[in-house]
Amino acid sequence: MTELIQLSDEVRSALAEGMPVVALETTLVAHGFPAPVGIVVGLESEHAVRETGAVPATTAVLDGRVRVGLDAAELERFTPSARKLGPRDLAACAVSGEVGATTVGGALTVARAAGIRFLATGGIGGVHRGFPTPPDVSADLHALAATQALAACSGAKSLLDVPATMEVLESLGVPVLGYRTDTLPLFYSGEGGPPVPQRVADPDSAARTADAHWRLGGAGLLLAQPPPESIDVEALVETAVAAAKEQGVTGQQVTPFVLAFLHERSGGRTREVNRKLIAANARLAGEVAVAYSAL
Repeated sequence: MTELIQLSDEVRSALAEGMPVVALETTLVAHGFPAPVGIVVGLESEHAVRETGAVPATTAVLDGRVRVGLDAAELERFTPSARKLGPRDLAACAVSGEVGATTVGGALTVARAAGIRFLATGGIGGVHRGFPTPPDVSADLHALAATQALAACSGAKSLLDVPATMEVLESLGVPVLGYRTDTLPLFYSGEGGPPVPQRVADPDSAARTADAHWRLGGAGLLLAQPPPESIDVEALVETAVAAAKEQGVTGQQVTPFVLAFLHERSGGRTREVNRKLIAANARLAGEVAVAYSAL
């Protein structure tokens, strides 16, 4: 029977040799930016990881296999028509033969299967505003709670109920580390979020904290750093969320709808902030992975 999970030669060799590896999602490539910008952002993320000395492992489903590590030509196949893959969707997408782009939760699930302990993303999903109407809680949180991996991000996505998301992370036993910050970043903004339970000052501290957490039997950790450029878009986010509700946008379609709305109404400014923070988080994840490999 054909192997379900296919690692690129580079990723396979890196894991066999104990080199630092960082998993990357592909939803941001297919749905986070207009084509072909998403492909460029994906390549920028891989480059940022490589600059730290770590190996990027971009995750997806292609041609009936769960893929870990893609080349540039394969990345170009992730257009807006790609299926959005949370943890529940990976197997079905592989069997159906569709092109599937991993969310944070999907990438964490793939990372767990491949033995990768570090992941980079823009922001994690969580509890949506208005809960329990709709009763929408991202699978990212449960995937993080089930995976021994550290996810570097710029906090929770702006469209979420961030305090409620923090409460769920606490309930799930997921440590939230603020990278040189005492509060959880709000994706586009570095200020205004709830306090984080622990601040870390450098990649080595983050790596040692993750190592200790895993030695105690813990699973995922969130490492949140402020975006390189911070802007306040709260009023615009509220308008976008209201527009999504009015137009009947639900489930996995809410995030790409809100992102597109913000990019349009901000004149592209949110897109540039998003692009910069994704590369910054990829670099941070690589630095922590390298520090962990040296422990």
